[in-house]
Amino acid sequence: MQSTDLGNKESGKIWHRKPSPATRDGIIVNIIHNTSDYHPKVLRFLNVAFDGTGDCLIAGDHQGNIYVFDLYGNRFNLVQRTAQACTALAFNLRRKSEFLVALADYSIKCFDTVTKELVSWMRGHESSVFSISVHASGKYAITTSSDTAQLWDLDTFQRKRKLNIRQSVGIQKVFFLPLSNTILSCFKDNSIFAWECDTLFCKYQLPAPPESSSILYKVFAVTRDGRILAAGGKSNHLHLWCLETRQLFRIIQMPTKVRAIRHLEFLPDSFDAGSNQVLGVLSQDGIMRFINIQTCKLLFEIGSLDEGISSSVISPHGRYIASIMENGSLNIYSVQALTQEINKPPLPLVKVIEDLPKNKLSSSDLKMKVTSGRVQQPAKSRGSKIQTRILKQDLTGDFESKKNELPDGLNKKCLQILLKGYGEYPTKYRMFIWRSLLQLPENHTAFSSLIDKGTHVTFLNLQKKYPIKSRKLLRVLQRTLSALAHWSVIFSDTPYLPLLAFPFVKLFQNNQLICFEVIATLIINWCQHWFEYFPNPPINILSMIENVLAFHDKELLQHFIDHDITSQLYAWPLLETVFSEVLTREEWLKLFDNIFSNHPSFLLMTVVAYNICSRVPLLNCNLKDDFETVEDMQAEVDQQRVEDEAWYQKQELLRKAEETRREMLLQEEEKIIQQRQRLAAVKRELKVKEMHLQDAARRRFLKLQQDQQEMELRRLDDEIGRKVYMRDREIAATARDLEMRQLELESQKRLYEKDLTENQAAVAKEMRADADAYRRKVDLEEHMFHKLIEAGETQSQKTQKWKEAEGKEFCLRSAKKASALSDASRKWFLKQEINAAVEHAENPCHKEEPRFQNEQEDSSCLPRTSHLNDSSEMHPSTQISLNRRAVEWDTTEQNLIQKVRNLRQRLTAQARHRCQTPHLLAA
Repeated sequence: MQSTDLGNKESGKIWHRKPSPATRDGIIVNIIHNTSDYHPKVLRFLNVAFDGTGDCLIAGDHQGNIYVFDLYGNRFNLVQRTAQACTALAFNLRRKSEFLVALADYSIKCFDTVTKELVSWMRGHESSVFSISVHASGKYAITTSSDTAQLWDLDTFQRKRKLNIRQSVGIQKVFFLPLSNTILSCFKDNSIFAWECDTLFCKYQLPAPPESSSILYKVFAVTRDGRILAAGGKSNHLHLWCLETRQLFRIIQMPTKVRAIRHLEFLPDSFDAGSNQVLGVLSQDGIMRFINIQTCKLLFEIGSLDEGISSSVISPHGRYIASIMENGSLNIYSVQALTQEINKPPLPLVKVIEDLPKNKLSSSDLKMKVTSGRVQQPAKSRGSKIQTRILKQDLTGDFESKKNELPDGLNKKCLQILLKGYGEYPTKYRMFIWRSLLQLPENHTAFSSLIDKGTHVTFLNLQKKYPIKSRKLLRVLQRTLSALAHWSVIFSDTPYLPLLAFPFVKLFQNNQLICFEVIATLIINWCQHWFEYFPNPPINILSMIENVLAFHDKELLQHFIDHDITSQLYAWPLLETVFSEVLTREEWLKLFDNIFSNHPSFLLMTVVAYNICSRVPLLNCNLKDDFETVEDMQAEVDQQRVEDEAWYQKQELLRKAEETRREMLLQEEEKIIQQRQRLAAVKRELKVKEMHLQDAARRRFLKLQQDQQEMELRRLDDEIGRKVYMRDREIAATARDLEMRQLELESQKRLYEKDLTENQAAVAKEMRADADAYRRKVDLEEHMFHKLIEAGETQSQKTQKWKEAEGKEFCLRSAKKASALSDASRKWFLKQEINAAVEHAENPCHKEEPRFQNEQEDSSCLPRTSHLNDSSEMHPSTQISLNRRAVEWDTTEQNLIQKVRNLRQRLTAQARHRCQTPHLLAA
């Protein structure tokens, strides 16, 4: 069997020499995937699928690595790394290079094996997809999870339909029937429905199985013609349904050791027109048994208890079987090699009798005798009869040379010369030489038939009598002894059989078939006369040993006889344990190198030789108990020697292990140094890359900043334009509002001016009336004054008369001047009040500022007539008249000021009224 480790390689050869699978296992190649990291580990394969040709397959491991294996071209290629475990695989039957893979994230992806590119990504499942079924046309695919099944169109990779079910009823499997347009859906309640693919119309439902053999279906398989459905579950029963008649037509019961069925698949045959007759059944023990569903016979099997199978797929043409083992590796089996024994042609009916050799032998030479000859093989049949002797003709010459020829190109004489020179066979080739010397048939069928009978009742409680620590070793010993007991009933009553078989079981515990055949061959050829006095010890054999001892050491034999020590005490214990209790492992292997290479009597000579080698302690024993004490002492000495040897070996192993560890440590340190150097180089490269990236990032950032600034400037320009536009619009609107306001103010101004003009006219009229009244009063006073003067001054002197006239004229001028000043002050005051009223009318809502804070101050600003008069120069009467006139002027002025105030108050009240009623202003 060839083995290929993928390692870190992405492509390479599957095998490096032409595969020649053996008939017994049929393995072409064993493919493993080990990582070569610092901590190496095995990457387990999870799923495998064949393409339509059957010469190419894909396999995915638990890290998402998907490989394509071309068995015809002897190449493998890594086509995808999905970085997550794949839960199902299938090839696209229309586009040969495409395949579908269901991943742990519940999605389905389609990849191309040639371009290694993603073709499509399909989503829709909410739980793990465990099955992908592709229609025979390659147009549709069905993906199945525990809660739903979805139908996809592989041309558009769109979902067409979705099968929804109740949560209480789960889905077991949904798949296309071969060469038809029918979908078969199987549910966890054992209901099976058939649907039309295009219309999804329910065509039929299979009836419920009989209650006597009712099982919960978990696995299914259909023949290539789509006529027979096989179903199984947690039972050793198989149900075969005829889909044409929709009836259960056969129930097959597997062997009792099959407790559950994990996988079913029919083995295609090119000549059965799709009506497959061979069904592969993978059970819970990891063994896949291939049975004929018509004859119900076991044809062959793959896998073993030690190397169990997890899942298997058969190629469409039926040439290969790809199995994922429980240890995570991938085995490729040749169906032709596995079925070679089954498909053997029958023996020829015509047989030819050959002539004797030219050198004719005399009658005295043709003697019959018991010879070692070729070692007799265990019978390939299941019979229990033991053959006890072999009769052969001793034909010298060619017959002797043929007798020494062994299988696999070995020669017995050459092996004996090698053994005589080195004392033992090479450890590496010992098992191979033993199998050739014993000429083991390796009959899997016969051994399987014995194993299928289960544990023999005699050895059910074997662990109580022989408490072995290793449970595996105990289990293998129990199976081997049970197979021997089923092979021949006499072995069930042989008390020393476990002692005889144990060293071989311990040596061949990983290959139970070889172990059984070695023990059976040993019993047939070296122990064939042990059962003539059964159940007593073989007296005839012990007598032969005693005769040989008498010939070689009469003194020792006489010592045994004198102390009543028989051969049952000094010979039989060595035979029934085949020296396993008195020799170390290496010594025992050397011994059986010689036993298997010589005549069967060599075993008896070994017993005699062992006693002669131990003659000194034996001759010192005088009692029978001493001999049994000597036997125990010898066992203890041997045990101590074994322990010492083991201790020295352990010390040597520890020393070698320490040296190995030191070398490994040095290598690891060297690796660490190299790794550090590589890391430093990688760091430098990363630093340079980082600098380049930083520089590129800086340039990119600057460009981004420049772009952002340009964009910000454009945005600001846009904003400025927008604001200018809005400002222009607001200015235009404000201008229009101001124009309207100006028009309103002008209208109000004209209204106020009209009112003010009317008021001014009224005030002027009143002032004119007051002035006229005043002038009339002044004229009257002057007239009265003149009369008084004329009446009072009877005796005025002519000289004073001119002065009085001048004074009067001066007074009149002063009065006129005072009147003019008073009129000017009144006009100024009226002008101020009018301006204040107009300003107040233009801003009616503003708070009125106090204008006349102090009337005395305002009046102080006006010119006074009294200040203009020079009292010193006036006549007293004139002074009195002027004072009175000034008082009157002041009173008139005060009245006029009061009137102006009243007018201002009325104007203010009107303005406030307009402010309180703005709608009047708008009107």
